[in-house]
Amino acid sequence: MRMRIGCRLRYRLTQPTPFIAMLNVHYSRFGDLERADDLVTQPSVPLESYRDGSGNRCTRMMAPAGDFTLSTDGIFRDSGMPDPTAPDAAQHAVQDLPVETLVYVLGSRYCDTDLLSTEAWRLFENTPPGWARVKAICDFVHTTVSFDYMEASATRTASDTLAGRKGVCRDFAHLAIALCRCMNIPARYCTGYLSEFGEPEPHVPNDFAAWLEVYLDGRWWVFDPRNNSRRMGRILIARGRDAADVPLTQTFGPSTLTQFDVWTWDARHDAAETSPVSSN
Repeated sequence: MRMRIGCRLRYRLTQPTPFIAMLNVHYSRFGDLERADDLVTQPSVPLESYRDGSGNRCTRMMAPAGDFTLSTDGIFRDSGMPDPTAPDAAQHAVQDLPVETLVYVLGSRYCDTDLLSTEAWRLFENTPPGWARVKAICDFVHTTVSFDYMEASATRTASDTLAGRKGVCRDFAHLAIALCRCMNIPARYCTGYLSEFGEPEPHVPNDFAAWLEVYLDGRWWVFDPRNNSRRMGRILIARGRDAADVPLTQTFGPSTLTQFDVWTWDARHDAAETSPVSSN
């Protein structure tokens, strides 16, 4: 499956502003890029790339005052297979977890496990540990929380989502992560592209997506409580404890987002392969 992926974000800045962008495909999928999704800015500025503590590819820059655009545009080759499943995957006892997974059973900025632990055990103590328990958690989040773009909030925590029962994909992910951690299952936050390949029309407008990975049976597995189904064309950009670790852009000064475009389409029907990114 050959996919065209990319984004265009335009900001209006009142003063020169430091930026950190996290918009490139994760290094673990870099080998699947037929054409690299290099970050381009308009106007052009010097870029400094580095990897953070989770291996995410970050780009640092100083943006000038005025209109400033960041864009990527790549060609990605995906297997076309849906998210893998393993219904018999076992849950590890805490004492047997690898050291590097332990940070993902702790509370974090948006995954306030201290406020959710009692409710998590009430809801899921009697579910079979392992895959079935994670599935029960995702089913619960999917049916309990209503998706609404108009309800996006940069400060909503997992406990807020459970109380208000509404949110966007990051809120679904945060609540499922927090409930998994309460049940001693390592869970981490992921952000990236999610295509509409294989989904019935009409398709929703393209956007970045959030999901989670849980550690069962010696490896990490994808779960997606927002869609709660196996999907094709899921492309990781970054992962961390929660959304606070993986902002797509971080601005260190006043900024106004004036344009936001994301694309994931079938590159086979894009013969010209001209970039949708405008320099205007």
